[in-house]
Amino acid sequence: MRLTYTSDLWWKNAVIYCLDVETFKDGNGDGVGDFRGLTQQIDYLAGLGVTCLWLMPFFPTPNRDDGYDITDFYQVDPRLGTLGDFVEFIRTAHDRGLRVIADLVVNHTSDQHPWFAESRSSRESPRRDWYVWSDTPEPDDPTQIVFPDKEDSVWQYDEPSGQYYLHSFYRHQPDLNVGNPEVRDEIARVLGFWMELGLSGFRVDAVPFLIENVNPQLANPHEFLADLRAFMTRRKGGSILLGEVNVPYKELIRYFGDGLGDQITMCFDFISMQRAWLALARSDAEPLASALSERPRPPKDCQWAMFLRNHDELTLDKLTEEERQEIFGAFGPRREMQIFGRGLRRRLPTMLGGDLRRIKMAYSLLFSLPGTPVIFYGEEIGMGENLEEEGRMAVRVPMQWSRDGGFSQARPVRRTPGGSFAPDRVNVEEQKRDADSLLRWFQLLIERYRECPELAWGDCTVLESGHPAVFAHRCDAEGASVVVVHNLCDTATDVRLTLSGLEHYRLTDLLVDGQLEVSAEGTALVPLGPHDCRWLRAAPPEISPQDASIKAQ
Repeated sequence: MRLTYTSDLWWKNAVIYCLDVETFKDGNGDGVGDFRGLTQQIDYLAGLGVTCLWLMPFFPTPNRDDGYDITDFYQVDPRLGTLGDFVEFIRTAHDRGLRVIADLVVNHTSDQHPWFAESRSSRESPRRDWYVWSDTPEPDDPTQIVFPDKEDSVWQYDEPSGQYYLHSFYRHQPDLNVGNPEVRDEIARVLGFWMELGLSGFRVDAVPFLIENVNPQLANPHEFLADLRAFMTRRKGGSILLGEVNVPYKELIRYFGDGLGDQITMCFDFISMQRAWLALARSDAEPLASALSERPRPPKDCQWAMFLRNHDELTLDKLTEEERQEIFGAFGPRREMQIFGRGLRRRLPTMLGGDLRRIKMAYSLLFSLPGTPVIFYGEEIGMGENLEEEGRMAVRVPMQWSRDGGFSQARPVRRTPGGSFAPDRVNVEEQKRDADSLLRWFQLLIERYRECPELAWGDCTVLESGHPAVFAHRCDAEGASVVVVHNLCDTATDVRLTLSGLEHYRLTDLLVDGQLEVSAEGTALVPLGPHDCRWLRAAPPEISPQDASIKAQ
């Protein structure tokens, strides 16, 4: 029996690759990445095995927040190219079988956007109600201030119009009022415009902030998300909304659509991500195991997006202060490595001390967790950060293509990492020639993940390993099973797993050569080296491992 999935649900077992056009590849030699440069590297991305590209903002911007302060939702920032360059990039990506999604940043605009200029021009302006204004704003809740190092309030007084405007983020990013029907219609037009140019969906920035400040007359703020999803489905079947929803599971499940699955298609699993880092810091599987056990099952045709590191700070806000300090102590002990008092501004390879064995194990864990893996550009070669860059920019460094950088013939827009993570030590060109490199490991993980749809589509069961540092789980779908085991500590160990229903089965390792046997009692002894990982496909004795893989697909 084959797993029954359709192309309309392509995102269920996609591999999503997030990149910033500005820092990926410079195609015209001015030191700034652009769409021409990105198009030149499409074959590299296709060869890596990723199936969907997620573009960070590429719209016109004053660039006070790395492009998240937008002045025109219908154009490409001139520094990055033209609409023509964008269309050529989309055509090339589609030709290689890659889908493309982009950031949808409609919680706010730049204060230099023409909409806001008109809104603040007069209280009688037709666009006054496009933003959130108040004569007497409510007192601030300090816990709701997103950037406590830069802002002390979410309200800013506007001298010309004599009122305060709401800004959930920086003061130069006034919040749009999605309670206004005209605003909602305009957002739909933005989506429709870029979908006509080839996008397959959007990553929705800061979803809770987008709907929490709506007009009180809107009975259910979530209706806005349902309307967007319905609009997209009408325009292009199989299009998606990937939501940044960093709230507890009990609240988060509503963003999928209260059991209907008609709002956000995929939500990032911030809880499992943060618990995974706690597990890595402690060399103890329990925090991650408990998160996955607590995690609700999303509605049909919805999915979790899994990640260990993204383009922002590594937020640890859903952990206790004591737990945060554990992770700080293990992975970012110096103050300059920390940000906002709740996170780290480091990349995974540097947090793990450049230990390739441990790094490979961590990414194996990511790709095997139940959901759709999302990776950040440069992770596949083990890029580090540059702490001399301000704030989050520390991890948004130029892509390292060759020993001399290879990003641009001119001086790059940002500085590359130094030391053992400098381009002459970490780059694509040399890792392509090294069979044992992290790049080759990523290619193998992506290939195996795509061959194991059980990981994305199946039912996940956390297994009792009998060892505190060993995380084991099993994914089953339509008679096919994959068992995955990770050793989070630096000592070798053997664990015996109970695998009910797999008595006498063979377990074929998908990452290295070798097989294990499941006993008549339904147990299997799994040997693990330090920071080792095993992906084991189960097959009855009369079925070859190759046939079992075909059966699963």
